[in-house]
Amino acid sequence: MVSLRTRILGFALLAGMLFPLGLSPTGFWPLIPLSAGALFALLEWQRSQPAFRLGYLYGIGFFGVAVSWVYVSIHTYGATPAWLAITLTLVFCSGLALFFGAQLYCFQRLSSQHAGWRVIQFASLWVLFEWLRSWVLTGFPWGYAGYGAIASPVSGWAPLLGVYGCSWLLIAMGCTWVMLLRRPRVISQWAISLGMTGFILLSGQLFTTVTWTKALGDPLTVAIVQPAVPLAKKWSRGHRRDILSDLALTTEPLYATHDLIVWPESALPGYRDQMQGFLTSIHTQAAAHDATVITGIPSRDNEGRYNSIEALGRGSGIYHKQKLVPFGEYIPFEPWLRGVIGFFDLPMSQFSPGPPGQAPLVIDDLAIAPFICYEIVYPDFVAASSKGSQLLVTISNDTWFGNSIGPWQHFQMARFRAVELGRDLIRGTNDGVSAIISAKGEVVSTAPQFTQAVVSGQVQPRSGHTPYAISGSLPMLIFSLIGLLLGRDPQ
Repeated sequence: MVSLRTRILGFALLAGMLFPLGLSPTGFWPLIPLSAGALFALLEWQRSQPAFRLGYLYGIGFFGVAVSWVYVSIHTYGATPAWLAITLTLVFCSGLALFFGAQLYCFQRLSSQHAGWRVIQFASLWVLFEWLRSWVLTGFPWGYAGYGAIASPVSGWAPLLGVYGCSWLLIAMGCTWVMLLRRPRVISQWAISLGMTGFILLSGQLFTTVTWTKALGDPLTVAIVQPAVPLAKKWSRGHRRDILSDLALTTEPLYATHDLIVWPESALPGYRDQMQGFLTSIHTQAAAHDATVITGIPSRDNEGRYNSIEALGRGSGIYHKQKLVPFGEYIPFEPWLRGVIGFFDLPMSQFSPGPPGQAPLVIDDLAIAPFICYEIVYPDFVAASSKGSQLLVTISNDTWFGNSIGPWQHFQMARFRAVELGRDLIRGTNDGVSAIISAKGEVVSTAPQFTQAVVSGQVQPRSGHTPYAISGSLPMLIFSLIGLLLGRDPQ
């Protein structure tokens, strides 16, 4: 017979596995407060259980589903045997699960005996540990609760509180449901639970009708070229001419009808200094039609090698990526790891981070804040880097995720940045999900994954700032810290 302790740990594991189903691509957002509420319930009803162990098992389930795409990157594209890819994925998920273990341990040590304060403290600790995950060991800000809000009325809070604030609201909502189950015959508990849920949803829905930023000038007609070049061909010299030819031929008819044409991350299969003839040709054609081409391209100088994005034709400027992907764009402990397995020898995995404070890309007086791949998932980095810009552009090569949930999670986070900052966003990828996204987070135009396609539509440059764009996450983090510490019982 299975012991009670084992069943409780099993419930924690299952609750963690449930959470990512509230994120894209399934996107059933109520599962997020339900999952967090289930974890809170286990702590409430079994306070003698070791909280760290509960949190760790929850984290194993959470990350085992949420970042299962890591296996695809390591095995399918990293030339790593299946058994080793599974092992490395489990090690990665197990390491991340420590955050949830530590989170619940802190909750057990700091939480109040008062039910209301326990709800506030649980939601506050959740937010603080999401923030910790954004910078510890360079950060992995993936799977935040708040991202589920994009498909719910709670999204109206995003321009005010950002993703951390939406996380707090969803987690607190789930905890109040648990308190209602504990005291179903207490009318005041019904009032608190239903009142808080109603307030969060109705006020969020009301805020979605508010336009925090205003249109600036005329819309731009945009085309996103999705070339769908297989990774096996991408860095092969034998395919370089074909890749460049396809890009040029696809783009040629777009100059006359589009103001801006976007190519994906590392669209050009070589370093910038090796592509000068091709770049000059594209620049000349675009300028002749008063159009701009923005492309991802690797670059290098005496200081290092960079993952870059450049504007050609009517536009100008070059940006070097600052937030690099560990093991994908640089190898930690490189002298020991490079050469051990194929995954540590991926093409273009020797990049250096670009300097802070880089200028945006520009088209006449229009400033465009550029972000490459992984950078778009850092909320405060994007908020700080986009100040003074009227439009957002992000390019990526999500081919590394294959046919997994990874590209859709990445796409959801990009959409959330548009809502947080009240800016239209252009997202160009190699094989999906490429899209034009409005300042409300709506998908204006997109194309199927894994196909050669051109996504066309209009974007509206915007001026002004959302409250979140002005303040960033700091107010929400301070609120969470105060909520955690004020609720402590006197010693």
